[in-house]
Amino acid sequence: MEIDWVALRAAAVEVMGHAYAPYSDFPVGVAGLVDDGRIVVGCNVENASYGVTLCAECGMVSALHATGGGRLVAVSCVDGAGQPLMPCGRCRQLLFEHGGPDCLVEALPEPLRVGDLLPHAFGPANLDRGRAAIPEVPERLARWRGRGTVFLHPDSAGGALVWTGYWERSAGEGEETGILEEAPTWPEARDGIKWARARTARIVVVDEAGDTWWAGEGEPPAEIGKRWEA
Repeated sequence: MEIDWVALRAAAVEVMGHAYAPYSDFPVGVAGLVDDGRIVVGCNVENASYGVTLCAECGMVSALHATGGGRLVAVSCVDGAGQPLMPCGRCRQLLFEHGGPDCLVEALPEPLRVGDLLPHAFGPANLDRGRAAIPEVPERLARWRGRGTVFLHPDSAGGALVWTGYWERSAGEGEETGILEEAPTWPEARDGIKWARARTARIVVVDEAGDTWWAGEGEPPAEIGKRWEA
């Protein structure tokens, strides 16, 4: 898509004139080109409680979704003099979320990619990987989340060392005691600990020698005394 940077900056300068910045006296305007060709804009809106000030990019992203959504292709952010201005760290995250690493930001002498302004960014793909790595708690067991104990221990699969375990509720805790759920297997104990933390704060690791270690929240119980750090 061809980007008319002159028109994009003109839109940013125009909306900058509507900024509400009585405390910093630093008006900011931003205009974004959407993948369907339309332009969305935003200006900074300050607040007497400084921490709830809205950056111009916040308004632009709201306008993006209020007018039909889409992805940002290019962005021009300007200061009170109408010159290109770099988005702050929080707003770079916003641009990554709604434009991706290849979204361009006007800069001198040439535009820069959001991926270069925010390298190694955290985004939706990280959440997807996290969900895939930790099996969800089955619906029938959701009411027991936060209760019981997960025990993790080594096992063998195809001649290789793996980790597995189970989630249980001990006698005296009411209905449905015993093993609630058998764990899958993982190549590393840390993967099992992630699975366990989705279920309870009480996590016990039993190593190959049969020694027990605490991998749960808080201080290890007296009967265990050792924290698993691997």
